Amino acid sequence: MAAPPRVVVLGAGLVGCALADELTERGWTDVTVLGGGEAPGSPGLVFRTDADRTLTEFAKYTVAKYSGLTVDGRWCFNPVGSLEIATTPERLEDLKRRHGWATSWGVRGFPRTPRECADLHPLLDETRVLGGFHVPGDGLADPRNAAEAQARRAAGRGAKFLDEDVVAIDRAGGRVTGVVTASGRLRADVVVSCAGAGGLVGLAVPHTPLPHRYAQTSPLAELAGDNDDHAQAGKPVLRHHDRALYVREHVDRLGVGALEVSSEDFEPAWEAAAILLPALRDAKAETVTTVVLPGTPDGRPLLGEHPDLEGFWVAEAVRHEHSAGVARELARWLVDGQPSLAVHGCDLARFDRVSARGRPFAEAHEIVHPLAPREQPLRNGPFFEQQTALGACFLPSDGWARPQWYQANESLPVISARDGWAARHWSPIGTAEALVARERVAMFDLTAAARLAVTGPGALPFLQAMTTNDLAKPPGSVTRTLLLGEDGGVRGALTVARLGDERFHVGAGSRLDFDWLRRHLPGDGAVQVHETTPGTCCVDVRGPLADDVLPELSTTDYSAEETYVGDVPVVALRLSTVSWEIQTTADLGRRLWETLRARGIAAAGHQAYTALRLEAGVPVPGVDVTAEHDPYEAGLGSLVRLDKGYFLGRDALAGRSDALTGRRLTRLSVDGVVLGKEPVYVRGHAAGHVTSAADGLAHAWLPVEYSVPGIAVEIEYFGTRVPGRVV
Repeated sequence: MAAPPRVVVLGAGLVGCALADELTERGWTDVTVLGGGEAPGSPGLVFRTDADRTLTEFAKYTVAKYSGLTVDGRWCFNPVGSLEIATTPERLEDLKRRHGWATSWGVRGFPRTPRECADLHPLLDETRVLGGFHVPGDGLADPRNAAEAQARRAAGRGAKFLDEDVVAIDRAGGRVTGVVTASGRLRADVVVSCAGAGGLVGLAVPHTPLPHRYAQTSPLAELAGDNDDHAQAGKPVLRHHDRALYVREHVDRLGVGALEVSSEDFEPAWEAAAILLPALRDAKAETVTTVVLPGTPDGRPLLGEHPDLEGFWVAEAVRHEHSAGVARELARWLVDGQPSLAVHGCDLARFDRVSARGRPFAEAHEIVHPLAPREQPLRNGPFFEQQTALGACFLPSDGWARPQWYQANESLPVISARDGWAARHWSPIGTAEALVARERVAMFDLTAAARLAVTGPGALPFLQAMTTNDLAKPPGSVTRTLLLGEDGGVRGALTVARLGDERFHVGAGSRLDFDWLRRHLPGDGAVQVHETTPGTCCVDVRGPLADDVLPELSTTDYSAEETYVGDVPVVALRLSTVSWEIQTTADLGRRLWETLRARGIAAAGHQAYTALRLEAGVPVPGVDVTAEHDPYEAGLGSLVRLDKGYFLGRDALAGRSDALTGRRLTRLSVDGVVLGKEPVYVRGHAAGHVTSAADGLAHAWLPVEYSVPGIAVEIEYFGTRVPGRVV
């Protein structure tokens, strides 16, 4: 058996110590951790509930692990619980949705009345709140204690800790060979940056730190005798989202934090806290400090290997509540070859490809938070002016402005109207646009979808080895296929069009698919993979009248041709009897749009597209299915050809089949609109969760015994149960 690799971890803070602990526990004991320890001053808040299941799993493991650790009798985690409060009807509705997320991900939480909130936290003025969301298992982490406890465990297994900073990374032949400190050189097979060392290797990491002010009061009479110096706190951590406030106890004092507030603006934040907690009205802020939380444009951590430097890994922008979970998953990734959880939302490659030459992430696509307001800068497609003229409602999609629906279509027949939250997230215009595509023909902007060119004499063997379906078909063919991990989990879904003997067009789900293919390229140069998304555009023309408006195109399903629509040169992929994907270069996009519109084709947005996708039962990797699911569970077994020979993940599928799955991605009809990630109840018990949804339709993961057509379900939507049925 080969000796474990030599690992150098850069950063001896909480994440670095947690990673050393997880690696040494798995037998990788040649670990050296460089740098100083965890910085003091963190409030140590731990909230497990998140819209993202993986982040919730990170926090759940962090709580479970730190609950069992102590350092010389000092605790690493104090489970005082959390209490998120609402002072507006809108926030109260939001807390109901957060309760739904908690239920979906297995976190025990409870909606609370104003009286119950005051019982849980007696300093709270119940007349100022409308309700709350209480999670008993949340609480406070002590980052310095937790870091020290894990460092001691790792050191006991052979890890070394040196208070030295790295000044350079050695490399040879495209991989790391060691690190250089002021004291000398350390050889290394793997280097993991937990402290912002990407710049040493030309890695432009998109950090967006979140500074906030944190004040501790003078001693409060109202807290006298409630806590001791050991426990420090006994009441739940308060969080007030509308004012970006949180409050925790420090023995007989309160700590008040306000996110992204300058020292000049802290007084209004303090006054807002005092409205909720009268004990603060006469209190003084004895100390006020600035605390910086790690962050990224989308709020998730950064995990993964450098795209151009083998052996250089990143575990950065990690909040304390996720620290142990992130460390465990990265240790699994390193030791086992892949993580166990779906980490696509945290993968470094989700942003624009970085380069050892220092290319910034935002060069090709502006990166924004997925919930950013519309005024945030986005990359616009070539149809933007025409779409704006039609009153498009845009939302961000992977850095692009993507139309959700068009106000110009408000005169179309509307099937249903929604009130309140549903109306804010699903427009009846989207429902009407879907009806047009079902009954006539509509066109959808798919420019934001990733597109790749795979070329060279080794292109076919490479794609055959990387995907599940048989691509050995003549030029002009189109094949749907999957990317799998070594364990058979679904990493992505591709549409592969063979345009020539050595030339393939690949429609991918995201740039993660591009990164996955690029990392597996053979070293002989026989295959080239290039992303073509930025220089091209794509329109999906869909509906029973598609053939009438596109008479110049082939009538053969799953075919590809390089031809013209009007006078616009295009690559046209026929994906069904009613659907065409038409692509051209970005400079000709405006002409393509005008040509199609002149033929009477209605423009439709992403909401309608989602409704049609759900109606057809087509899952989206990263949304409906992840690397935690195999093709048979996801209903994608028809895209797997075990008899074609080797492909990545094939061996892991041995013995699996549609008939042997324990869970299944299931289509539901719903009496209304839900948004996704809500819990699904069967016979009164939470049995699964929704992955994506539209007006009257949803995909959900359910145990196989509940995925039988006709079974009645209920979906918890903002605190109410919406009836549905398996279809």
